[in-house]
Amino acid sequence: MKDRNYRRYYVFALLLVALLSAYPIYMGIHVLVKMMQDGLIPKDEYPKYVIPYTPIAVALIAGVLLIPVLQAFFKKLDFVFGVAISVIIFFVCEHVMETKVLVQTTKISLASWQMSLCYVPPEGYQTRTWEAVDVLLGGYNPAFKLHFYLISVVLIASLLNCFYGFAKMIRTGNYGRKKALILQAVAAVIFLAMCIWACFTAFYRTGELIVSPISASLMMVFFALLGVTMGLFTGSFALGKRKLVSVIIPSVIAMAVTIVMYVGETILLNGSLYRFGKGFLFQGLGKAVVAPADVLVILASGVITLLICQMVNREKKIHGE
Repeated sequence: MKDRNYRRYYVFALLLVALLSAYPIYMGIHVLVKMMQDGLIPKDEYPKYVIPYTPIAVALIAGVLLIPVLQAFFKKLDFVFGVAISVIIFFVCEHVMETKVLVQTTKISLASWQMSLCYVPPEGYQTRTWEAVDVLLGGYNPAFKLHFYLISVVLIASLLNCFYGFAKMIRTGNYGRKKALILQAVAAVIFLAMCIWACFTAFYRTGELIVSPISASLMMVFFALLGVTMGLFTGSFALGKRKLVSVIIPSVIAMAVTIVMYVGETILLNGSLYRFGKGFLFQGLGKAVVAPADVLVILASGVITLLICQMVNREKKIHGE
């Protein structure tokens, strides 16, 4: 019965990840076909977010495909190998698409893809931290991609954690991580949904450093949720251990990941950050670029993670698992 349920789950997982990856894979195929035919792709035919989402999709499909093989040969380290292989595949695909794909209007490597997404018409450049033309002419810095890579790795690791975790529960009959994995899945899916939302709307930013209330709210939730997703990822492996390991460390990791996200934004904006309003709450603290509002977002990611991990561990102890 376990083997039958395991096979059914594996087929379901493959179908699910294939469904989630259908559009990114289609975008990637479209770009590759145009490159093979013409050697470059016209700007109006280039799917805006083919990177990083096509490499993410390829990495996730590869990771799920390998579940039965890795769980058969590496019973305790199956997930570690699965994530490692998937992340390597992601960076290989990402590198190829960044360095080999050319857009007709600029005829330069898409190593500058992140900045091209932030382009604002010339009449609006006075309120910007940079001018897009300077970036395209050589002002690009590879560090601009730091937080985009962070988001990609968090998505890959957190989603594979769910796929591998549920597969192992079915295979072994040990459901001790069930609630933690369900919470991880919820956080990962909501975070993925917000990433897709950002792709189509960029959270309604207009190019100004001071953003609208709705844009500010979405960005704060996005930053905090990134940290929470990684915090729950860590906490799902530390269930039942002492509080320092099972609760405190995951909350610290959540805040650390949120801080890295802020660092990436600061690099991307040439030493600035988007401001959520005016006044003390939204001004940098002394020489630091972070404002009290940013500190609250960082703390929120840690507190939310702490509360969730505390709840899950408390229930685990109550049920004697």
